[in-house]
Amino acid sequence: MLLANNKRMLLMGNEAIARGALEAGLDLAAAYPGTPSSEIGLALARVAREAGIYFEYSANEKVAMEVALSAAVSGLYSMTMMKHVGLNVGSDTLNTLAYTGIRGAMVVVTADDPSCHSSQNEQDNRYYGLLSYLPVIEPATPQECLDFTKYAFWLSHELELPVLLRTTTRVNHTSADVQTGEFSRKAHKAEFVKEPERFVTVPAVARKRRIWLLEQSKKAMELCERSGLNVTCGHGSTGIITSGVASTYVQEYLIKNGIEAEVLKLGFTNPLPENKIRAFISSKERIVVCEELEPILELRVRAIAQKYGLTAKMHGKMDGNFPVAFEFNYDVVAEGFGKILGRPHTREGKSPGIEVPQRPPVLCPGCPHRATYYAVRKVTKGNAIYSSDIGCYTLGIQPPLEMADLLTCMGASIGNANGLSRVNSQPVFAFIGDSTFFHAGIPALINAVHNGHSFIVVILDNSTTAMTGHQPHPGLDVDAYGNPARAVSIEEVVKGCGVEYVKVIDALDIQKAIEVYREALQVKGVRVIVSRSPCALLAVSDKRKKGEKIAKYVVSDACRKCYVCINQFACPAFYLDGEVVRIDDGLCVGCGACAAVCPFGAIKKGD
Repeated sequence: MLLANNKRMLLMGNEAIARGALEAGLDLAAAYPGTPSSEIGLALARVAREAGIYFEYSANEKVAMEVALSAAVSGLYSMTMMKHVGLNVGSDTLNTLAYTGIRGAMVVVTADDPSCHSSQNEQDNRYYGLLSYLPVIEPATPQECLDFTKYAFWLSHELELPVLLRTTTRVNHTSADVQTGEFSRKAHKAEFVKEPERFVTVPAVARKRRIWLLEQSKKAMELCERSGLNVTCGHGSTGIITSGVASTYVQEYLIKNGIEAEVLKLGFTNPLPENKIRAFISSKERIVVCEELEPILELRVRAIAQKYGLTAKMHGKMDGNFPVAFEFNYDVVAEGFGKILGRPHTREGKSPGIEVPQRPPVLCPGCPHRATYYAVRKVTKGNAIYSSDIGCYTLGIQPPLEMADLLTCMGASIGNANGLSRVNSQPVFAFIGDSTFFHAGIPALINAVHNGHSFIVVILDNSTTAMTGHQPHPGLDVDAYGNPARAVSIEEVVKGCGVEYVKVIDALDIQKAIEVYREALQVKGVRVIVSRSPCALLAVSDKRKKGEKIAKYVVSDACRKCYVCINQFACPAFYLDGEVVRIDDGLCVGCGACAAVCPFGAIKKGD
């Protein structure tokens, strides 16, 4: 369906980006999955063979960036996609790529996450455009995701620069009616022409390319002034400058409240169309800048006004009318305008009725990570420091497991454990997933071996990149297409890093796991335990595909109501029927780990 021409489709913003890239002539795409960008890769992986493009899930965002840039400097059209913090990983490459430029076209999708829906921070990646002098394009709707992606490829080819396509969670995950255009395979010939005076950035070359980049930035500004991505609508003495998803809330507010104002909606936001903004401000008594996250647009609009001596009164985040933190919605925007326009906004009250209980995210029923954490906690009794990482297993922070004491970024569990073990007397555990280990855990492990640190690394191997949609990683024997691929053994990599104590255990065999963790605590140095069992969701899916019966577990009459299963293990399949413990047949996946938890052997496999 994604390849159909001239059709109206219900597409998620991420799917529309994938479609736009295909219409633009995409040849190659590479990504490391990260919410809210993950569905772009999923969409391309589904159609790559039919579309005649190459797609891969790379080991991390830096590698994905380098795979894409190599295609682009060889004359092809490429794209790489990542969440906002992923660009931190890829930025070392990006900032030098801005100096060399490209020959074909290259789009870098950076998906920001206001309100930290699935992230450890809500950094604003528009700053990367300023830092690297690269163009930034910001769609606000799924239709714009398609159209602006095509424009980004055109712009990249025109300027010989990578272009940042910056989105936010609500843009990525909103679904809407989208009109597609024509997709026909464009044959771009790959040819790497040697040009070391451009592409080999030794200092002498870098200095020359720095000047080139500044000249390209001036060309980008000229194109921005003429770009159809920057549009005005409405009329009035109040001017509103906005971009991204915030522009949709502005439009809704003006229509609902019958307010007259002229809106300048910017889709090409770096560099800014200075002359267009100057003319817009000069005809207004008051300017309101409405944008999510940092006041990046507002700062630059204020600078333009000051530069040209414009006297319109400025409003935005810097005078406290709009918040800097967290994502916008209609109410946030209406409250901000209410302060500025003297029309206080009252939020609509919630419907009366039953108060809905909070439902924080938890590890799934049958998740092997729960069994891993339970076993470690039985051994340590909480008397240890638990360094966590990015993945499903981060949910181990929730009671009663409480197995996360420090979390910063991908791969940091092992890096942090290096320092924690050196300065603290308590045992230190680093918990890291299989995909995250390949992404960013290996250098820190080598560092620990070389510098003689002493802690335990538990690699939670559930054979997938689960949290972002079960994408493959280098440890699996399939690639992005589902084709056979050479799997890289985690334990062999660990041994190759110089670790001598390496154990592989079944995560669901709790008794055996407890024995191994106890043994590991008696050993000094770096110890690595690979706690392996497939993601419960995949395990159940595989059984159903094969027509295998899933053996459910039940609580027998031997139960003495000690509630260890609920209060310490806390699988969501357990519930209380009065004082009696039951297992929800609809939730139980038959993993059997709970049978080892009950001190009285009351949990049995059902009929």
